[in-house]
This record gives sequence, C-alpha cells and structure tokens, in this order.
Amino acid sequence: MNKIHYIKVTFLSFIALVVSSCLNLDPLAEMGDNLVWDKAENFQLYANQFYGWTRDFQLGDNNYGAGMSDGPHSDYRSDLIATSSINTYSQGTNNIPAEDKNYTTLYTRIYYTNLLLDRAQSFGDQAAIAIPVAEAKFFRAYLHFELVQMYGNAILLTKPLDLSSGELYGERDDRGVVVDQMVKDLQEAADALPETASEAGRLTKYAALGMLSRVALFEGTWQKFHTGGRDATTNTARSTELLTIAKNAAGSVISGGKHQIFYHATLDTASYRYMFILEDAGQCNPANLTKKDNTEYILSRRHRDGDNLGTNITHGMQGNVCYITRKMANLYLCSDGLPIGKSPLFSGYVGVTDEFKNRDMRMHTTLLKHDQKYWNNDGKWRTTWTDVDFDNCLVANVRSASGYQNNKWAVERQVADYFESMDYPVIRYAEVLLNYAEAAYELSGTITDSDLDISLNQVRQRVNKNMPKLSNAFVSANGLSMREEIRRERTVELFLEGFRIDDLKRWATAGTEMPQDQLGVKITGTWFETNWSAQSRQLNNEGCIILYSDRTWSDKLYLYPLPSDQLQLNPQLGQNPGWTN
Repeated sequence: MNKIHYIKVTFLSFIALVVSSCLNLDPLAEMGDNLVWDKAENFQLYANQFYGWTRDFQLGDNNYGAGMSDGPHSDYRSDLIATSSINTYSQGTNNIPAEDKNYTTLYTRIYYTNLLLDRAQSFGDQAAIAIPVAEAKFFRAYLHFELVQMYGNAILLTKPLDLSSGELYGERDDRGVVVDQMVKDLQEAADALPETASEAGRLTKYAALGMLSRVALFEGTWQKFHTGGRDATTNTARSTELLTIAKNAAGSVISGGKHQIFYHATLDTASYRYMFILEDAGQCNPANLTKKDNTEYILSRRHRDGDNLGTNITHGMQGNVCYITRKMANLYLCSDGLPIGKSPLFSGYVGVTDEFKNRDMRMHTTLLKHDQKYWNNDGKWRTTWTDVDFDNCLVANVRSASGYQNNKWAVERQVADYFESMDYPVIRYAEVLLNYAEAAYELSGTITDSDLDISLNQVRQRVNKNMPKLSNAFVSANGLSMREEIRRERTVELFLEGFRIDDLKRWATAGTEMPQDQLGVKITGTWFETNWSAQSRQLNNEGCIILYSDRTWSDKLYLYPLPSDQLQLNPQLGQNPGWTN
C-alpha cells in the first residue's frame, strides 16, 4: 500500500512569489495553468522565485534561512555567541511550539518545485527547459535538507499533491530515503547546470556540487556519530558511502578551477573581513573592489545598491550587540599554528589586548580590540581610505557585554539605514574546501598532506601567510588531534554564517559543548579589573565573566520537535524522540 501524507500548507495556486532579487527578470504574474507551461521562457520565469528561498541576512516570511537573526541554524543558538537576553534554544530550554512556520513554508515551497518538475514531463522541448528543471531539483533538495537538519525523518515529496487529495495522510519517511533523493536531485542538477553562470547569482554546476558536499558531509557524519537505531556495520557502510560522495563532490569543485579563495594584496590580512562587505556602489574598501572581484562565492543571495533589506546589518552585528564568548576567542590559533594552551607565543590576558598578540589574523579583523578605530556607517564613515579617515571614526570601548566585540559583516562606507547591499554567501568556496578536508579525514581517520594543501591550508593561509601549514608531521610533533584541528578551522572560518550548531549536532558533541557556561573576558588579575567600573557581574573560578549558566542539553535537542498543530492534523507523523506534548 502506498503511504499517504498530510501536510498543512497554504495553497497559492500557480502564482509565483514576488521576491527581492537582482536577477534581471520579472517575477511571474498571475497566469492560468494553460498559459504557464506552454513556453520554455515561462518555466524559467517560474523558477526565478526559487532564488528567494535561500539563506539571507534576515527573512520576513520565515526564519529557517536567517543568517543574522535567530533561526534554526543561527550561531545565536550555539555556544559561541549570545545576546542580552537568554536564547532558549542555546540554553536548552525550548519547548514544543504550537505551530512552526518553517515547517509549513518549506513544504509549500517544495510543492512549487514539484509543480514545475511535473509540468516539465509533458513539455515537448526538454533541452529548452533543462536549466529551470535543474534549478527546481536543486531547490527541492535544498528545502528537504532543511527539513532533515531540523526534524530528522521527513515526508518526502516528489510530486505536487493537491491539498484536496486523499493521499495526504501517513508517517514520515526515514531520513535516509530523503537524503538519497537529495543526492539524486543534486547530481542531476549538476549534470544539467552550466559551469559558468549566465547571470550573477544564478546556479551553476559547482553550486550543485558544493551543496551536495554539504548534504553528504552532514548526513555522513551524522550516521558515523549517531547510532540512530542502526547496527554498527550498517551505520559504517552508510557513513562511508555518503562521505565518499561528499569528498568527490567537493573535489570536483576544486578540480573545476572556477572558484578560488578571495585575497587581494592591498587588503592583505583584512581580505577575509572585506570579502563579506563587498558592494557595487562607491568606494567600499581600500582596493576599490566590487562583487565581481570575488570568485569565492559559489552561490550568493544577491542584493543591489538601493534595495531596502529591512534590517541594518552593521548595527545588528557590530560592537556589543553580538556577545562573542571567550570560548570563541580562545579557538583562534597563535601565529605559529598552535592553540593558545600549547604556544609559547600566547601573551595571556593581563593587558586589555594581550590575547590578540601573535594570533590568527582573522581574530584581529573579526573582533574589535579596545581603542581600535573603526566605522559604522552611522555618522562615522570611510570617505578617502587615507589617514584623513581617522579624523572621522569611532574608537572601540569593549567594556560592555562579554568584553569581546564583533566586527564581521560591518560596512564602512556611508549608507542609508537598511540599505547596505553586500551579498549573503549561501555557498562559498572556503566551505567546500573544508568539507573536502573533513570528509577525507572521516573516511579513514587519516588525511594526506597533499589533500590538506589543496583544501584546508588554502583557507588557513589566506590571511596567515607565515602560519605553518596543518600537516601530519605538525600534528604529530605538537601532540595535536587532526580531527580537532580540522573542526577548529571550520569553526573559525565559518563563524557567524550559520553552521556551528548544526556541526555540533552532526558530530554528536553538543552534549559536551552546549552545557558549558558562556563566558566573557577574564576580569581577575587583568586590565579589566581596575578599568571596568561596572563589574558586579558573577565570575567563575578563573575570574571570567559568566554570561549565562545553568545551560542544559539532552539528546532530544539533537532534533527540533514537530509543532503541535501538525501532529493534531496527522498523528501518524509521530513526535521526535524525547519530546512529549
């Protein structure tokens, strides 16, 4: 007997959504079903809406893709950052929601991808619609991946089921079945998409392969570190299968040669920071580079100068709005490639900026140091990119919040509120390189130096030219863990891009990492003890600020609970383990 599923979604007929995009094509207007699918260009017009469904800084109609605000993948739900109020997900105290718009939004959008694919089957000229078909397969996989990351098992939909159909009741499909379909969709999309985008922001073969590496690495490591009821032999075989797919997909992006790590000699060690704030309007950086100079972004959420993003990214991320934790600060290596606990170059915490000395340059450009001069597009901004600019700047005072302040995602040119126009990296080359390194290592517990050199070391040495490469000899000589160093590089590089909590979940380390207190700077015996007058805050036994304590974690938190309304509509869905209504 065929399964029958029920999904509560909003029926939107055949009207494509109007989305904010810089693709130079008009959104689909109201068209009857007999008109929508009679021309190849209408398939493409219909597929344009899919590009509005990716991750972005902040989304208005859902939060599954919100990169700069709280959402299922947000770093705010991890162990590395906090805000002035408790995040219940980070604290481990979230409950079953009455409803979850992410759930219904994802299934609504899957319906749209399936609608295009269904109508494509009867279209006469298949070659003429190959690109929109590939785009639909990519986004169908993208949306199902969101469901698997959040909820585990999920209803797999590969056809547009009418909401009045009697086929909409049943259990969820095993996550493995859903992942297999995602892999198939992404492989077929990669085969059909062009190597070079016809227009900035469009999908390419390498976007599909990059996404495939993400999906297969996530599920491959999940299967490796979570038993999930499988026996060890089955689990190992499945993990090996998926990690091989992840490594090969990432390897194909590398060998394709279309993308490279962003670096410019004028920007030098600040290249990592400026990459995230490249714009096309006016002087935005000392090298006067624009978005076209960045070949690291494989797929991005595009924004044009003059678009109203609905949020001020700089104000939302810079300074003490984002409480960076001591744990994150301590993750940055010293310039000799060693962790602070092993390096003779680490200068300690006594002086206000001592811990920044001889460190990974990403620490210097991601975090603001006390007394550092900076700009925030709000009355203080860059104008000439010369020393004159320093007459019109702000000076960092880190004596608030955690004592660690963020500078990633902060623009420097004058721009009207809500009108910053940098792109959001949905998939970037650095992630793919790190996917390759991790998949290669997890396949056998070893990785060759040559594999490290074509992947992780490209990322590591972008702004750390003199830092020793990660190698087997370096790990052995210094008593390091190769797995820990691969994971460290990923965490540091992808900070504030929505990966950390999902990484902790797939590695099955959240139970160790998440219950730890979230800490700020060390107060006792340091500059802060005599220079931060408002220090009545609780300190731990090392003299560090305790931002949040009493954090908990239980195994049920590895998956989000299904919302109550969906279970009432269809009890066959079943709630995730450990969650009780």
